[in-house]
Parts: sequence; C-alpha cells; structure tokens
Amino acid sequence: MLLLILKTSIATLILAIGMTAVTDDIVYLWRRPVLLMKSIIAMYLVMPAVAVLMARVLDLPERTELALVILAICAGAPLLPKKLIKFGGDPSYVFSLIVNTSLLAIATVPASLHLLAGTISLDTSTVTPAHVAGVILKTFLLPLGIGMLLRRAAPALAGRIGEPLLKIAGIAMGLCAVVALAASLRLVFEVGLPSLLAFAAFTLAAILAGHLFGGPDPSDRISLAIACASRHIGLALLIAANARDQHALELVVAYLLASAVVSIPYVLWIRKRRKRE
Repeated sequence: MLLLILKTSIATLILAIGMTAVTDDIVYLWRRPVLLMKSIIAMYLVMPAVAVLMARVLDLPERTELALVILAICAGAPLLPKKLIKFGGDPSYVFSLIVNTSLLAIATVPASLHLLAGTISLDTSTVTPAHVAGVILKTFLLPLGIGMLLRRAAPALAGRIGEPLLKIAGIAMGLCAVVALAASLRLVFEVGLPSLLAFAAFTLAAILAGHLFGGPDPSDRISLAIACASRHIGLALLIAANARDQHALELVVAYLLASAVVSIPYVLWIRKRRKRE
C-alpha cells in the first residue's frame, strides 16, 4: 500500500511539473553548450571517478563498494525539478538539466557498466539501453509529457491545478518517506558506520563538484551541486536487482539518509547566503 501511494505521488508530482514547464525549457542548455558540457562532466565523469577511487582506496565492505559505483552512474534523479527550484535553482536550467541527463542515461548507464565491468562484480549484459529507457520512460518522461501536453491543450486548467497537485503530491511523498525511513531504520544500522560515512563523503564530493562546475551564477551552482548529489534510485535498484544484491534496499535507504544529512547544511548555507546578499 505504501509503495503504491509513493509511486502515485511521484507520478503526480512529475505530471504537475510538466504542467508548469514550457518546451523552450528543454533546449535551455542546448543554447549554453559550455554549461551543458560542464554539467555532463560533473555528473557523468567526475562522480563515477570518485566512486571508483573510493572503492579502491578505502577499506569498505564489497557490497558498499558496489553500491557506490552503481549510485554514481545513476545520475539524473527525476524529482530534481521541484527540489532544486525550491532551493533557489533556475527553473529553466533545472528542467533542461533533468530532461537531458535522463535521456543521456539511456546510453551512459549501460556504457558505464560495460567500462566498469572489471571494477564491479555484476552481469552487465542484462542492463541494456532498453531496460534503462523503460525505467526512465515510465517513471519520468511519460508523466512529464502528459503534463506538458495538458498545459498546451488546456493552459487555464493546467495553471489552476498544477500548484495544488505539486503541494498534495509533495506532502504525500514526505509522509511516505517518514514511514519508510521509520520501517527501515533497523536496516540502516545494519549497514554499518564505515558505509554510512562513505555515502556521506560521496555526497560531499558531489556537492563540491557541482558547486565548482556550476560556474559563477549562484542558481546554476545550487542546481548542479544538488543534481550531482542526487541519484536515480529506480535505475540503481534495477542494476542492484541484476546483481542479486540481498542488501540493495538497506544500502539505498542508508545512502538517502547519509545524503540528506550532508545536503541539508549546504542548502541552509546557500539560503543564508542568498538572504544576506
């Protein structure tokens, strides 16, 4: 029941985001190739390199090393638009970033798995572009496209119900997250302190990479920093399932908790700095 409510909330949230977006937002980064390239480098090159380095240098459990690498290549979280705009990101950059990186993931995730096959013990042949495309289509592109079509066909209706849907879906997701965390708290402690610290360090490195590669514009820095620190959990679980990892759920919950602990101080610092400016 909880999983059904969570999936419905996510789909509703992305549908509402589509109602507030315009087609020009998708091509925002196409008109800014330097920013697009820096975003891709930070999300798809720097973070996988950080994960591989941590797996080789640190004395971590094998399952944690596997989780770090899998999470690193699964960039482009579909819930970023609402999160980043709320934190002060530029709406056009945020929307263009998430759409383009989600499309890129169709090619980059299978390619990264193939390149990293020697680093992680995983049957990469089962994670094809078709599998990745299916996940992205169902969880992001389909509800987003329906929302954008609704905005185009009935702009008055979309404008009237878009914001209320965002709020309702956001509240439902928040309640589901609290319940899920409470139910999985025991699993988090079973992961162990070294793994939690590794996830926190990975998130910190992601925030620093995004902040540096985001350039001089504060909104771009915020957007890219949080984008780098966020993962596409659906893709990560798909890959973990092919790895037959019995600890996939607890590792994902542990990562989300550690990531939140590291990300919240950064967001508070940004907000305080923006108010002061």
